[in-house]
Formats: sequence, C-alpha cells, structure tokens
Amino acid sequence: MAHNIDQYDFDLPDELIAQVPLEDRTSSRLMVLDRNKRTVEHHHFTDITSFLKPGDCLVLNDTRVLPARLYGVKAETGGKVEVLLLHQQTENEWEVLVKPGKKVKEGTVLSFGDGLLTAECTGVKDHGGRLLAFSYEGIFLEVLEALGEMPLPPYIKEQLSDRERYQTVYAKEEGSAAAPTAGLHFSQDLLAELQHQGIELAYITLHVGLGTFRPVAVEDVEQHEMHAEFYQIDQPTADQLNKVKAAGGRIISVGTTSTRTLETIMRDHERFVEARGWTDIFIYPPHPLQAIDGLITNFHLPKSTLIMLVSAFAGKDFILDAYQRAIEHRYRFFSFGDAMLIL
Repeated sequence: MAHNIDQYDFDLPDELIAQVPLEDRTSSRLMVLDRNKRTVEHHHFTDITSFLKPGDCLVLNDTRVLPARLYGVKAETGGKVEVLLLHQQTENEWEVLVKPGKKVKEGTVLSFGDGLLTAECTGVKDHGGRLLAFSYEGIFLEVLEALGEMPLPPYIKEQLSDRERYQTVYAKEEGSAAAPTAGLHFSQDLLAELQHQGIELAYITLHVGLGTFRPVAVEDVEQHEMHAEFYQIDQPTADQLNKVKAAGGRIISVGTTSTRTLETIMRDHERFVEARGWTDIFIYPPHPLQAIDGLITNFHLPKSTLIMLVSAFAGKDFILDAYQRAIEHRYRFFSFGDAMLIL
C-alpha cells in the first residue's frame, strides 16, 4: 500500500484548469513552500526576486515545442488523417501517432498542405505508433511551421491565438511535443532583473514527450513504466553548476523537465558533467533528490508522475495539503496556470 497510486489523487474543479495564458507572462500567482518550516505563502510571480539570492542559479530548459500536429489526407482515398510527431528517427523519418491509425498500414502515402509535404508509412510500432518517411522541398522545420499546429495538452480546449505563448521566451532547441511550462512565467525583463541581482542562469535541454501528460495507469506506482526523453547538457554548463554548488549557491530547477535532466546526471555521475542521451528516470517518494535545492513548478494532474516528483522533493502530505490550499484559493492549474516555488 505504500506506493498506491490513489495516494496522489485529488478532486480538482474543472473551472480551475487554465484554458488560456495570461496576457502578461509574469502576472501569474506564486505559492511559496518552505520544506523545512512547512509554511505556505501566497505571492505574485514577480515576487520571486525576493526569494532568490546572489549566487543562486536558475536552471532553464531551452527546448522549443514543434508545431507537431499535422492534418492531411490519404493520397489514395482522400480519407482524413491526423498525425502527431513524437520522435525523429533519421533526418526524414519520424515516429508518430496517427488517427485513425488502423487504416494507415505500411506503404500508405499521406499528403499534407495539398502535397507540400508527403509521407509514406514505413513501419508499425508495437504500441500502435507509426514510422513515417517525409518528402518535401526545402527545410523540414520551415514546412512544419507553415502546416503544423501546436500539440496543446488534452485538457486545454481553447485554440491558441498566438502560438508563441506556448513557448518559453528562451526556447531555442527544436524537438518537444509539449512545453516545459514552469518556464512560461518568465519574461526577458524578469530574467534580466534576476541576473542584475546576481542570480545565474544556466540552460540545459530536455525534449518533453507526450508521456508527460499520461496519468499512471497501474495501482502500484513502482510498476509504472516511464517514457524516455532526450536530454543534453554541455561542458560549460556542467562546470557552471559544479561551481555554484562548491560556492554554496542553490541550484533552483525551473520545472520538472530540468529536474529530470539534473537528477539523471547526478545519479549517473555524482556531479554535473557534459552528457546527452535518453532518460526514463522516475522520481517518486521516498527517493531523495540529489541535484537541486529548489524547484519552480506549475500545479500538476492528479495521479501523474509530475506530482510524484514534486512529492519526492517536498513530501507527499505537505504537497497534497498545498494543493488543497491552492484549490481553496482558486489558483489556476496545469500548463497555463499559476506557479509554485519550493525551497
């Protein structure tokens, strides 16, 4: 019973699920949790400047979300299809999800944008995904920008008028199927203000997969199979983080994706090093986190691996109590919602 999934369940009113981003990125609310004193305070996100101090380092995930949802037709029949890009396998071949999938067999040709982009199904995966080999003129990412839509999470029903609002202001490395949403609260001005205060910024990359939204389907948490995501950190960033640690500064992770990357590296090397690869690290109580001293995060789905990660950092009972307070105080939840700072 120690790791029963129902321990991470809670009732969330639908109206608290934020459907659109706030006009000003930094105007969200901020719940501040102190892990040692077990205190909860209510602030605005711009107040974060008073909780960070010179020598601290914010670690930001600079992944950029691909407009990875494509609408097209089967070339032979004209039947409509929806494709979601998951992982790039080779230069022109991608692992994808297709709806309706059963009718897309090996050899099926799909057409998007009146033939601006075509794809042939080259394989069928065990989990039902497909391999598609794409053909196009020019640069694939530019074609995708013209034809693709943002793959917003399933709980967001509104259309996004400005697709840049589902990108962080520092997004750079193309490859995610979802945004690292804790970073959506920062503007360039706020980042500059923090740097002026003596707070360092470090950038790592983890390409967020759609598995991040998947609720845990097994009763025993330990039986859950984590999805793998690609990460990378370069040598100058590793040196920067080791220097911050050695000087007594705090490593403040912006989001669970940054946390997963840092904890993977610390688990494998016991210090920060240059690294790249795939991680399926699963962080849940009672496993302690070794890499970070603070975490900025949004409010997560019930029974998700994300609420388990946050519980591993701050304690399950403390987190679930904070979530209850967030509901009572009408905080906005999930991707476009409010933020939490845990120190």
